Amino acid sequence: MNTSAQGNKFTVKPRSEFEKSLDKGFIWITRIFALAIAAILLWIAIQVGIESIPAIKEFGLVRFLTASTWNPVNNVYGVLPQIYGTLVSAFIGLLLAVPIGVGTAILLSENWLPLSVRTVLVFLVELLAAIPSVVYGIWGIFVLIPPLTALGKWLHSSFGWLPIFSTVPTGPSMFPAGIILGIMTLPIITAISRDALISVPSSLRQAALGLGATRWEALFKVILPTAFSGIVSAVMLALGRAMGETMAVTMLIGNSNRISPSLFAPANTISSLLANQFAEASGLQISALMYAALILFVLTLIVNVLAEFIVMRVNRL
Repeated sequence: MNTSAQGNKFTVKPRSEFEKSLDKGFIWITRIFALAIAAILLWIAIQVGIESIPAIKEFGLVRFLTASTWNPVNNVYGVLPQIYGTLVSAFIGLLLAVPIGVGTAILLSENWLPLSVRTVLVFLVELLAAIPSVVYGIWGIFVLIPPLTALGKWLHSSFGWLPIFSTVPTGPSMFPAGIILGIMTLPIITAISRDALISVPSSLRQAALGLGATRWEALFKVILPTAFSGIVSAVMLALGRAMGETMAVTMLIGNSNRISPSLFAPANTISSLLANQFAEASGLQISALMYAALILFVLTLIVNVLAEFIVMRVNRL
């Protein structure tokens, strides 16, 4: 909008046709980009679905989801252990990352630390997201697994009657894979939660303090509930990232196609299965792997739908 001053009055000049055309062009470009993203997502889903049709016809849905055998020699495939490993390792990671990430976001969004210190900490947290996945895997093998193995042996000798400690650890297993997923999802939860907390209007905090609330009461009763939808979105996004992580988990989880309640038993995930077998697969095995990829696609879709549902419910309250 163009304005010009004449004395104490302002006159508004009409927008030119060129400016109007630019606005319309920008709107159409953004629409095209949005539709392109949806089209790419749909294209990927359709392509994976088409490639998995032979396995769908051979095994069906229930049989493929409930069977525990993955035998390329006999062309017998079931993905239940991989689904179990994908979900359990992701939830172990979130169990560690959510309290640490949200707590760090609170620390970095409040003025408890000098601005210079907060700036450095924000940079370091975001730097975690830039570390390659294979580096996390190597670090986990040489730094994380040895002390966890010693801890697992002590827990087994002391609390071996508990199912989660029933296995003597020998190296890669579910627990180090879950911990590395927690470390890898920590920057996502921290950064998005911090943005949600910073976006809370300062007037809400001032109103709470003006009504006699302490700083902690304003934080837990006003600021966190207001930013809850953003925090939930961060957690669900981190869950999707954890479920789809491949290289680091492949290096640390043990790649064993069996279900065990023990945290120190080797396991497997859908992503690890694809990474380990796709290069040498042929025939029906390729279709079965595509079927497993389609299952992972659906799981991540369900996670995102649940996130949107939770956010909508919270916003209505």
